[in-house]
Amino acid sequence: MPELPEVEVVRRGLADFTAGRTIDAVEVLHPRPVRRHLAGPDDFAALLKGQTFATPARRGKYLWLPLESGDAVLAHLGMSGQFRVQPVGAPDEKHLRIRFRFADDGGEVRFLDQRMFGGLSYSEGGAELPAEIAHIARDPFDPLFDEALFVSSLRRKKTGLKRALLDQTLVSGIGNIYADEALWRAKLHYAKATETMKPLQAREILGHAKAVMGEALAVGGTSFDALYVNVNGESGYFERGLAVYGQEDSPCPRDGRPIRREPFMNRSSFRCPKCQPVPRHARW
Repeated sequence: MPELPEVEVVRRGLADFTAGRTIDAVEVLHPRPVRRHLAGPDDFAALLKGQTFATPARRGKYLWLPLESGDAVLAHLGMSGQFRVQPVGAPDEKHLRIRFRFADDGGEVRFLDQRMFGGLSYSEGGAELPAEIAHIARDPFDPLFDEALFVSSLRRKKTGLKRALLDQTLVSGIGNIYADEALWRAKLHYAKATETMKPLQAREILGHAKAVMGEALAVGGTSFDALYVNVNGESGYFERGLAVYGQEDSPCPRDGRPIRREPFMNRSSFRCPKCQPVPRHARW
C-alpha cells in the first residue's frame, strides 16, 4: 500500500487541480468504491453536486478532500487506488470508477482502482479531520507531532520495534518500505524489544524514518509498478535509492553482506544480517 510519501505526492497534485473548484457532477461508474457510503452511489453524487473543494489534506497515509461546507471526501487508496487529472473528453481508463466534473468546464478528476480495495466516502463535518480517522496519530512531518510523546509511548510498549513503527495509532505514515529502510539506517533489528529502547535510540529511529520518507518524497515516492503513480500518471523514483527493501541477496551498501528477506506479519522484512543482528531481547 502507498505510504506517506506516495500519498503526499497525490495530495500535492490534487491541490493544484481541485482547490477552489466547484463540482458540477459526480459519476459513479462502479458501486464498490463508494461502498462505505451506505445511502448508495446516487446519494453520494447528489451530496457533492454544487459543492466546492478546499485544499486537500493528509494525515499519515490518509488523504481527504475538504469541502467549503465543512464536510469532506475521505479517500482510501488501498492497494491500487489512483487519482488522475484529465482533460474533458479524454478516453476513459480501463479501471475508471468515479469521475468528478467541474462547473468551470476545465479538466476533470478521476478515481481509478484496479483491485477495488480502496474507495471514497462522504464524511459529514470532516473538513478539519474526518471522524473516521481521528484515532490515527500525527505523522513526523506534522508541525504538531509530539516527539517526546512518541518516545515515551514507544518505550512503554512491549512489542517488536517494527511492529511499533507500523502502529498508526503511535506514529502514522510509516509502512513496510520505510520501516525497513529506517531500521537499516539505525542498524537495528526489526524484533528489538521496544521496552529496551533508550530515549536516544527512539529519537534516532524516528529521525531516520522522517529522513528516508523526505528523500522519497523529493523524487515522487516509491513506484514498483504502474499502480503507484501521481495524478499525471508518472512514477516515483525512490526505488533506485532503497538500501534493503526488496533487495534480497543484493549486497548491503554498508558491508557487502547479502540482504535477507524474512517473513513478518504476513509480509516480508529485509535486513542486513551483519548490520542488524538479532538482539538479545527480541519480540517477534
